[in-house]
Amino acid sequence: MSLETGDWICLSVIIEKAKVRSTATRPGALSLPKIPPMIQSMTGYGKSTATLGSRRYVAEVRSLNGKQLDLNIRMPQAFREKEMDLRKSLASSIVRGKSDLTLFYESDSADQRELNGPLIRHYLDQLEAISDERGFEKDGKMLATAMRMPDTIQQSKEEFEESEWTALAELIASATAQFIAYRNHEGASMEVDFRQRVERILALESDLDPLLTARIERVRSRIQSNFDEIKDRGRLDENRFEQEVLFYIEKMDVSEERVRLKAHCQYFMDMLDAEVGQGKKLGFIAQEMGREINTLGSKANDAEIQRFVVQMKDELEKIKEQVLNVL
Repeated sequence: MSLETGDWICLSVIIEKAKVRSTATRPGALSLPKIPPMIQSMTGYGKSTATLGSRRYVAEVRSLNGKQLDLNIRMPQAFREKEMDLRKSLASSIVRGKSDLTLFYESDSADQRELNGPLIRHYLDQLEAISDERGFEKDGKMLATAMRMPDTIQQSKEEFEESEWTALAELIASATAQFIAYRNHEGASMEVDFRQRVERILALESDLDPLLTARIERVRSRIQSNFDEIKDRGRLDENRFEQEVLFYIEKMDVSEERVRLKAHCQYFMDMLDAEVGQGKKLGFIAQEMGREINTLGSKANDAEIQRFVVQMKDELEKIKEQVLNVL
């Protein structure tokens, strides 16, 4: 299978930045992977399985977009006392998003189901009493009738040992590590896309140089022509004319907007290398980039420049859509 250029870039980003390491804690506690300094997707999924005795356990961790951390934990009732510690440990790894941890088991042994002896005897006593009262014959079918009554077969009570939870904690940590690896892979793909689109915006901004120079020449020629026409008519107030020209030039000047746009783009790129959890900050920076692009377009008053501004807006909108999924 051949890899495209974008895939090689994603892999290189993951190899260089997404080295996951685990640190041991007290027995039975979660040993969760450290989050590497890179952007992560809020969407993630991890699954791990293990067989303990007659039970096959499955741990799943998944998340979707969300403004805050919304963690839902589903696990066997016998482990509910571990939920608070588990929630604290997972919160540091998941950070944000609508998330679910599901821990369940499947058993192929018969020890999970047992006869409810007291209830069956109660049913038989009731049936015998009715048979004696009505004069019915007592036979082996009475037991079959009792067994068809509700709750004659019941699930055995869940019993777990502390050592079993130690193994399950490792199982959950393994699922969480896969979950983070999934997020890292998605984040690496988004980072490549972000950098390409920001570089495209910067390239479009640089392409404005000859257009802005030509615009200045056109405006200068038009002002000079109007100046000569008014001067020939002898109706020129030079002070007022200078004020109007200065005001017009200041209104047309986009140098500040261009400088700020470049600064915002560089800041956006810097945040891609910052610690995890920069999604909201990247959204704010993208808003500022949009403000400068809009101002640049409104000041340009030129059809050709507007064409470049529209292209920059298109790239920025795609960035904003992706930023919503950044942790």
